[in-house]
Amino acid sequence: MALFCIRRYGEEDEQEEEAEGRARVLLERLQHQARARQQKKQREAPPQGREGPGGAGLSPGGEPGERKGKRDREEQPGAQRQKKLKTKQPRSSSEERAGTEEAADGSSPTKKKKANRRKPEVQRERTETDSEEDIKQQDSRNNFKKKPNKRRKTDEETQGDETGNKESSEEGEGNKTAEEELPLAASGGTGAPSSVMILGDYEAKPVQKVQPFLPQWLAEPRRVQQRIRDNLCPVTAVPGIHPRLLRKLHMNGIHSFFPVQAEVIPAIVGSAAGGYLQGRGGYRPRDICVSAPTGSGKTLSFVIPVVQVLLDRVVCHVRALVVLPTKELAQQVSKVFNIYTDGTGLKVVLITGQKSFAKEQEMLVQKKVTGYCSLADIVVATPGRLTDHINQTPGFSLTQLRFLIVDEADRMIDDMHQNCLNQIVKAAFQGENGSGSNTLFQRTKPGPLTAASSCSPQIPLQKLLFSATLTQDPEKLQQLDLFQPRLFTSVYSEKNRDGAETEPNTSNKYTLPEGLSQCYVPCDLNSKPLLLLYFMLKMKFTRVLCFTNSREASHRLFLLVQAFGGVTVAEFSSRLTPNERKRTMKEFDQGKIQLLISTDATARGIDVKGVNYVINYDAPQFIRTYIHRVGRTARAGEAGVAFSLVLRIQERRFLRMLRDAGIQDIKKHPVKGNSLKPMVQQYERALCKLEKTVKDERAQKRA
Repeated sequence: MALFCIRRYGEEDEQEEEAEGRARVLLERLQHQARARQQKKQREAPPQGREGPGGAGLSPGGEPGERKGKRDREEQPGAQRQKKLKTKQPRSSSEERAGTEEAADGSSPTKKKKANRRKPEVQRERTETDSEEDIKQQDSRNNFKKKPNKRRKTDEETQGDETGNKESSEEGEGNKTAEEELPLAASGGTGAPSSVMILGDYEAKPVQKVQPFLPQWLAEPRRVQQRIRDNLCPVTAVPGIHPRLLRKLHMNGIHSFFPVQAEVIPAIVGSAAGGYLQGRGGYRPRDICVSAPTGSGKTLSFVIPVVQVLLDRVVCHVRALVVLPTKELAQQVSKVFNIYTDGTGLKVVLITGQKSFAKEQEMLVQKKVTGYCSLADIVVATPGRLTDHINQTPGFSLTQLRFLIVDEADRMIDDMHQNCLNQIVKAAFQGENGSGSNTLFQRTKPGPLTAASSCSPQIPLQKLLFSATLTQDPEKLQQLDLFQPRLFTSVYSEKNRDGAETEPNTSNKYTLPEGLSQCYVPCDLNSKPLLLLYFMLKMKFTRVLCFTNSREASHRLFLLVQAFGGVTVAEFSSRLTPNERKRTMKEFDQGKIQLLISTDATARGIDVKGVNYVINYDAPQFIRTYIHRVGRTARAGEAGVAFSLVLRIQERRFLRMLRDAGIQDIKKHPVKGNSLKPMVQQYERALCKLEKTVKDERAQKRA
C-alpha cells in the first residue's frame, strides 16, 4: 500500500528503495499482529504476561524476548520513516482491507510490488477517493522532497534513535490494532507540530443557577425586624399618631407597637400628610405592600392610619374599602374598625352575606329627594358580596374611594378573585365616562403627570396589600397595577455573642412566628386517629386547633373523637351556619372546647386567642397553606407548637416543600406503636359507632 503512494508521485530510484524497505518492515509487523489475533481467538483466554525487564518472556507475536528486541532495534530507523509518511498519507478503507489480506496470506512484498507496477491505472482509481486529502498534504510532502538526501537521512536516523524506547514499549502491547499503533508511533518520534488535536475530557464545572430579575422595590424592600419582644416601640415614639387615637390605644391596653406597625403606620399617615384629597406634595401617593408573619399585627397597621386620615372628613362617602377572603376574617377586621371609630362619627359597614341583600343595601345607601347618599365611610366586604352590590345596588359608588385595602392579598391575586379587583378599580374610575354635571372633580384614571392633568384636583386611589405569604412573582403583581410600590418585609435578625446584629437572611421565601416550634410525626393511614387521641389523652394537650383538608374529613374525625370520649371537641367548617360558627369560636376562646377540628376556613387571618397547639391531621399540599395553618399559634410573640401527621409516602415531598421555602428547623417526633396499643380496643368500638352514625345521617338526608 505504501508502494502505491510512492509510484503515484513518481519518486526517484533512491527514494523507492527506501520506501520498499519501510513497506517491508510494515508488512512484517502486520503479519505478526494478524497471527497474534488469530491465536488469541483460538485460545479464548487472556494473553500471556508481558515481557519483563529481563526480556525472558514471550512477545505478543510469539517470538522470544531477545529476538524481538533485536528485531525492534533493526526496524526502528526504517519504521519511523514509514510511520511519518503514513501519518501524512491517510489510507482509504479499501487499502486497509488490502493490507490486512496481504498480512494474512503471507505473500512477499516483492511480488506485490511487481503486480502493483503492472497496474498503475488501477492504483490511481483506488486513490482518487482520497484526492482531496492528498491535495491538502501535497505541500508538506514537497517540503520533505526539497531537503537534501544526506540531511534527510540524518534527520530520520536521529528521530529513530529518539523514539526507540517508545516503540519497544508499544511492541509489547500486541493486542492493539494496527490503526491504533501506527499513529502512536508516528506521534512519538517527530518533533514537528501535528495537524491533529486530541481533546481531553471536560472538567466538571458547577452549574450556575439563574437568578431572577426583580424590580427594585422587590429586590430592595424595607426590612422589618421580626423579633417582636426585642423590638417593641412605644406608641408615643411613633410620629404622626393623633392624640384621640393614642387615648384609644391606651384604653385597649396597647402601649407599644410591634415592629411591623411601627414601620407601616407612619408610611401610610405620611402619604396623606396633605389631606386625603392629595398625596405628599400634591403627587399621587405610592402603593404599599406588607409581607409579615401571622400574628405580627398587620390588621392594626392599616386600621390606625385609615381612621386617622378620615377623621376630618365632612361628607360621608365610601373612602376606605377592605376586601377579605372569608366571612370570619371580615367580621374580625370590622370589629377592630368599630373599636377605633367609636365616637369619631365614622361609619363602618360589614357586607359578607350574613344578612339579607336588602338589609345590606339599607346599610350602604339612602335615597333622598336629591338622590342617593352614602351611609358608610369604611366598608369591610368579601369579594362575592361586594361584586353583587357594585352591580345591583343603586347609589353605591366608589368614585370617592381613597384606600383600597386587600388583606390576604395572595388569595386575592388568584384567578377566582381577580375579576373582583378589576371591577373595584373600574367602579372607582367610572366617572371617566359618566355624564355627571360636576366635571371639575371628575375622577380619571391616572396617567403621565402633565400640566393639564395637575390642573384639576382629584382624590388619589392608594392600594394597601397585606399578607403573610405575599408573592414575589412580578407577573402576578403586575395584575394589580401598583403605582411605585413600597415593600415592607419581615426577616429574622440574629445576634452575635457580642450583641451585634448580623446581616438579615433574605434567602427565605416566608417567615414564621418567632416563638413557633415545628415537629412532624411519620405515620401510616390507620394510626392517624390514634395519634390525635394519644396527644389529647396521654400527652394532655389543651386548646388544640386541628386542620383537615376537607369538610367531610373534618366531620368524620369530629364524630370519631366524640364517639371515643374523654375529649371536649367541636368542628368548624362550612357545614355550620354563621351563628353556629360564631358560637363555636366563642366557646373555644372561653376554654370550653379543648379540641377544635377545622378546615382551612380558620387558617386565613383568624385571630383565635390562646391556641397552644396546631395539629395538621392532613398534611398540607402547598407551602402557603402550611404557613397560615401553623400561624394560628405563637401569635404576638407568644410560644406555640405545631405538629404535622405525615404519611411515610408523603414524608420526602413534605420535607422538600419546607426546605424549598427556607424552613429548616422542623424536627422529627416519632411515636412508638406500643404507646398506642392501650387505646386500640376502645378505638375499634368508636369506629363501630361512627359507622352507625354515618348511616343514620345518610338516611336523614334521603328523607
